[in-house]
Amino acid sequence: GIDLVLKQFEVAAGLPLGIIQADVGISGHAIEARVYAEDASRGFLPCVGRLATWKAPQGPGIRVDSGVRQGDAITVDFDPMLAKLIVHAPTRRAALRRLDTALSDLIALGVTTNIGFLRDAAAHHAFASGSVTTDFLDSSGISGFSHAEADPAVLVAVACAAQRLGLERALSDDGLGALDEHTGHPGDPFRTLTRSFP
Repeated sequence: GIDLVLKQFEVAAGLPLGIIQADVGISGHAIEARVYAEDASRGFLPCVGRLATWKAPQGPGIRVDSGVRQGDAITVDFDPMLAKLIVHAPTRRAALRRLDTALSDLIALGVTTNIGFLRDAAAHHAFASGSVTTDFLDSSGISGFSHAEADPAVLVAVACAAQRLGLERALSDDGLGALDEHTGHPGDPFRTLTRSFP
């Protein structure tokens, strides 16, 4: 395929695009879902906290563009987007199934996310048929989305695990713990900011 981000950087650096429309093939269906630390049941208000667990889905036709990792603090200082989850499949129906599976496999604990809302929206008949309009949220019946009550046994298990892992102590400093420093490890998404192009 064509690396569109690389092409954007090259064009921004003054290089010619180097491709024409005929070079760009179209095959299958791709759908992007933007995963946010936000509460869909409260008007999509941003949520803060520390990503106690972060595990992105993997597999054929699944791409995750993200700048977060487990342990990162989600604060009011930055956009609460956690990831762009992109799926590709031969048909729209297959892409929707892949999206639902990828969203169900994505694990983000420590902050409230819009994952449940995204799954409900993608399962809606209007979205599945590709006939959404700008009033989709208002007319779909899912705009008042609210999450199901958590199983009390699950809450007890999570509380015990948090205590055992020492999260109580780690979070006691300033409510979020010390902010994560990007130290330039090989997986650090910010390392590429200083990369130059020919």
